[in-house]
Parts: sequence; C-alpha cells; structure tokens
Amino acid sequence: MSDPQRVLPQVTVENEFYWQAGAEGVLRFQQCNDCKGLIHPPQPICNHCRSRELSIVDVSGVGRLIGFTHNVRFGLPGIVPPYTIAHVAIAEDDRVRVTTRIVDAEVEDLAIGQEMRVVFEHVEDIWFPLFTPTDNTELTDLPLDEVEPEKMHTLVRPPLTASRFEQDSAVTGIGMSRIGRRQMVNPLSLTVDAALAAIHDAGLTVDDIDGLSTYPGGGMAGMGEGGVTALEAALRIRPSWYNGGAETFGPSGSIIAAMMAVSTGLARHVLCFRTVWQSTYEVEVANGRFGGGGGRIGSPMDYILPFGATSAAHTLGMMAQRHMHKYGTTKETLGTIAINQRRNASLNPTAIYRDVITMDDYMNARPITKPFGLLDCDVPCDASVAIIISAVDAARDLKHKPIRFEAVGTQLIERKEWDQSTLTH
Repeated sequence: MSDPQRVLPQVTVENEFYWQAGAEGVLRFQQCNDCKGLIHPPQPICNHCRSRELSIVDVSGVGRLIGFTHNVRFGLPGIVPPYTIAHVAIAEDDRVRVTTRIVDAEVEDLAIGQEMRVVFEHVEDIWFPLFTPTDNTELTDLPLDEVEPEKMHTLVRPPLTASRFEQDSAVTGIGMSRIGRRQMVNPLSLTVDAALAAIHDAGLTVDDIDGLSTYPGGGMAGMGEGGVTALEAALRIRPSWYNGGAETFGPSGSIIAAMMAVSTGLARHVLCFRTVWQSTYEVEVANGRFGGGGGRIGSPMDYILPFGATSAAHTLGMMAQRHMHKYGTTKETLGTIAINQRRNASLNPTAIYRDVITMDDYMNARPITKPFGLLDCDVPCDASVAIIISAVDAARDLKHKPIRFEAVGTQLIERKEWDQSTLTH
C-alpha cells in the first residue's frame, strides 16, 4: 500500500491510458493518425498538424536523456532526497519529452545523450514511468528544440500599427511593504501597506483609484493575499476595471494589462500589486495550520510534480545542465551572476541579504539541486510591491515627474510548458 500522503496525478478519461499502461509493462502516448507525431500531454487535437484524427499507441519505452538534476534539498512524502529528476526524449518522436526520475543509476554515471529505458513504479492506480540507463553507452546528439534560442528573434512580429498603447500611460507612484523573512503577518496587511504607499507617492487618494490589477491573483499558496477581491474588500475601492491572473506575461503582466486599460479609456489610475509570503507560509505549513501537500493534482503540474519536481529550481536545473552541455557554460559562469546580484543587493538598504560574496563562497555553498547551490536560489520572503499606472494626461499634474514606457512585448514564441518547450534557456 502507498503512503496516503503521496502526491498523485488525477486520473481522467483523457489520461488514464498514460498512467495505467504500466500495468501491462508498456509506455503509451497519443499519436496523430495523419502526421504520425506523438502528442504529450494528451490534447484534443494534434499540436503538430492540427488534425483531429488521434489514436493511442504503444512505444518502445526507449528514450534519450536530454537534461537531469540531482536533487538533495527538496522532497515529497514517499519521495525522499537525494534523487535524480530528468527530461527524457522519446525515441519514436524526440519532440516529446517526459519529466521523470532516474533509478538504478549513480548521478556520476549519467550523461546527456545517454540511452534510457522505462521501468514502472506502482502506486495505487498509477504506474509512474521512471527511466534507467540501458547497456548502450553510445551518446547521441540532442534533439533540436522546436525553436532554437538563436533563431527566436526571427519570429518576433513587428507592431501591427503605428499607434502604441504603451505611450498612453506612465508610472506615477511606487510603494512597498516591509521586506523580510518569516514576518508572520497577514499577507493582506503587506498589500495594504504597499498600496497606500504607492497611492501616497503618486499624490492621489484611494478614491482616485479606478482600476486594480494583480498577479497571480486568487489564493495560490504563499504567492498572494487573495487577489483583487481581498484588496477591494479591505480598502473598499470600487474599480471600473480590474484584472488578476497567473496566465499573463509574467508578474509584469498586471502592469501591461493596466497600460492597455488606460489606453482604451477603461481606467485612469490603476493600482498594480504583487504580494508574496512564502517564508511565513512555510512556517505555517510546518505548524500544521495549512495543508502541506499530498492528494491528487491536476493540470498543469500533474506530469511534473508527482515525480518529485517540486521547485522551479528542478526544472531550471535540468535546463542548466543541457545549457552547459550545448554551450560550454560552467558552474563558475553561474557564480558570476550570483556574485553580481549580491553586489547589487549590497547597495539596496531594503535587501534581505546585503553581504557581498566571493567565488569561494559561491562554490562552497550547500548544494540544492545540480548544478545549483544555495547561492543560486531565490529567497522565500514576505513582501508586497505596488505601482500606479496613470493616463499620461492625468500624470502630468501629479506629484512626481512620470516615468514613461519605451516599449512592451507580449508575443509567445515557444511553448509555455515546463518540459515540452525549448530546454536550453
């Protein structure tokens, strides 16, 4: 019987063929009947040729190791570190990659381009496809990325019109809360602090705010205060336009959306805000006040998290290993980034860590997940920042000289999935 807290994917009619094929000792994927391409995760349409004629096929279970990271820090119930997480490209169609764990192999013996074969781990009604090296020691070239990083600039579309929405707005106020670790305060209180500071900085009042915009919105654990609804309830702002969500142009998406709202006349002064309280949330989870994982999870993490890839550091660690293989990047190269960032932080009186670090400090830092150490990783903290985006004509009469926008880009060039997209940056 499995550990009842083991994180498992939700099984649906669309994906049961994948999670339960291991009962027969095979690996299965969707396949397009027209172009014969494999499709993963399952889709209602071929994402290669857009045919709707799809079927389910057994594959050989052989693939190539195209990225891996050896995790020593994070874990999940039933998956105790150290363990190795990997990206494996499927032999029949190397455009399809699976996130998995490597078993029955020492990390020192792994090499990118190595041939792997599937083995299965049975947990309740799930057969996890894990991989182990075959006896074939020949290394092969990496599969091509769908869009090579060096070619991405060729796919950037020019502006559709001479009119630029970003020229209609400006930053008129900024504010932030206290920034620190384990502050043990309500995250909404941090948001209110930042919001009021930004409104005051702009020379406005709460009643002047007619737009609210945030990222990621809602109740993502440790990543927000409850979104637009929570702040509106606390300050009684009645916006004529509002926006919140994680599926946008990164955290700056809330600002870009606000600029478009101002440009189209939906609002004149938009309060944009972002709050994190990861460090307090982690303490509360440890104290049993919040759920700490377990259960069934759905899209988009159902093909990643149950294999133990619990952190962005895991996925980025696999990409970094592949980047090193392709471009000759070294651990010292990464070190120069961390050293420079800490040097910049030393100039910021609100930064959490301000002591400068050396290359020796960096190289000797506690390992987290290969090739990353402690000084590569961001710091879970509690903080909120807020920015006021105002219409240009209104901004001219406010407290400070407005900050104008030069350009904004929003185009998606590559796939957004963590493991099916370009893996070298």
